[in-house]
Amino acid sequence: MARHDGRDYNQLRSVTIETGYVKYPHGSALISFGDTRVLCTVQVEEKVPPFVENREKPQGWITAEYALMPAAGLVRNERAGYGKASVKGRVYEIQRLIGRSMRCALDLEKLGTRTLMIDCDVIQADGGTRTASITGAMVALEMAVKKLMREGKLTENPIIKRIAAVSIGLVDGKPCLDLDYKEDSKAETDLNLVMCRDGSFIEIQGTGEEATFTRQQLNQMLDMGENGIRKLFELQDQAIAKL
Repeated sequence: MARHDGRDYNQLRSVTIETGYVKYPHGSALISFGDTRVLCTVQVEEKVPPFVENREKPQGWITAEYALMPAAGLVRNERAGYGKASVKGRVYEIQRLIGRSMRCALDLEKLGTRTLMIDCDVIQADGGTRTASITGAMVALEMAVKKLMREGKLTENPIIKRIAAVSIGLVDGKPCLDLDYKEDSKAETDLNLVMCRDGSFIEIQGTGEEATFTRQQLNQMLDMGENGIRKLFELQDQAIAKL
């Protein structure tokens, strides 16, 4: 039995990555997972935060911000601004996930004493925004590094691992890859997987939303997620090869 949109249980939504979507950042990519669309950009600041500057060995830093644009969903999202809470709990948790995932991709000492500032702005949300952000940010990050090397600001490539991410969940007791909002809203279990190309894991976020899950189901979700992420690596390769 197929899913509500006709996909197989182990099938990603249609995924596209458009590089150089905006002009001014060192790297940018518009990534789409079905109807979820996220604009990922990377800008460079030639300094590091004080807690990094004071470390024994000079190194760079990567930080991330994540935001839902006002018209990203059915109900308007409040825009951060003067007199408003700039970061909500969920947003803070997601941007921390993006930041620590991206830091696993680079040798920060090779980056030099500079900060790569990643922004992931969700233009349209239909499930899986955090995993789409990580997958798209990796492409934008590689673009930024290539530009720094062309400018002579880096003498060697600091990227040591390619990373990507995908969501998996149990819907009606069945493992499903890359949930859209309709599936995510009724999933019994929600799992987000961040993985390196060498097969190692950065993060596994799994929660029994409506019910518990078994070790066997966890293994099924991990296997399904790993296979999906390997397809995402291929799509990242294709996007970067066009640069």
